[in-house]
Amino acid sequence: MGNAVSTRADTVAGPHGPVPVRRYTPARPTGCPPILWVHGGAFVKGDLDLPETHEVALALARAGFDVVTVDYRLVRGLRWPFRRADGVRPRLGSGPAGAARFGRSIRYPVPVDDVLAALTALQAEHPEGVILGGASAGACLSAGAVLRLIADGAPSVRGVFFAYGIFHAVLPKRSRELLGRLRGRRRFTHVPVLLDLLNRFYAGSAAALAEPFAFAGGHPLPGFPPALLLDAESDSMRASGGQFGRELAAAGGPVEYHVLAGTEHAFLNRPNDPGFARAIELIGAWAATR
Repeated sequence: MGNAVSTRADTVAGPHGPVPVRRYTPARPTGCPPILWVHGGAFVKGDLDLPETHEVALALARAGFDVVTVDYRLVRGLRWPFRRADGVRPRLGSGPAGAARFGRSIRYPVPVDDVLAALTALQAEHPEGVILGGASAGACLSAGAVLRLIADGAPSVRGVFFAYGIFHAVLPKRSRELLGRLRGRRRFTHVPVLLDLLNRFYAGSAAALAEPFAFAGGHPLPGFPPALLLDAESDSMRASGGQFGRELAAAGGPVEYHVLAGTEHAFLNRPNDPGFARAIELIGAWAATR
């Protein structure tokens, strides 16, 4: 019989209001540090029921890990990516009617603040240490949260694991080998100009785009915890994951890096994809050593 898992809805306090979380508790825990898992979704989509959230957490809990997932606030609102040079933000509507039509926009640092709130709450419950993981945009948010802990002099995490993450404000140059591996629709949608534009939309300003807590890649990484990075073979964002892995290694931290053969971006959002099971196996084996 498999390891039964119970789930429970909860919230943690955050600077922008309560942050919903979901707790996964295995019947037979391994005794390893608990995991906070942060889904992806290009900063603009995803929730606690997304397969990349729920199925990953369930698989890790079945492996014996206590897991918490976090429903961070998504980037939203029709607003130009950057303010004008005079600091004034161009508006799509004017007056109360325009504000009502488009609603309050959400940009960086709100999603990072929500992840950090969930992380520090879990750390308070488990002072012996926790593990942090994230996929795609969630990997970006998680890396920023770790740098916030380090900058604040707060206790860091026991380790981090990232799947097909975006870590740089501007996508690093894609190698000829990587370009030759690209397949499917993301060959056209995950081009540098569109990924960079999405990053600008998330950041909201040129100043924010350059902050290490928004995009950790390309910035000093002192004290970064041990890291596991998993990338998809056919994925433009592997240019960022591979570069970030090299930056972590240059900073002196232990880094384990894998490119999963035959996979495309977001394989953790497809539980029947062979890459899903392989990734869970790698994550479980790595997390058990923390």
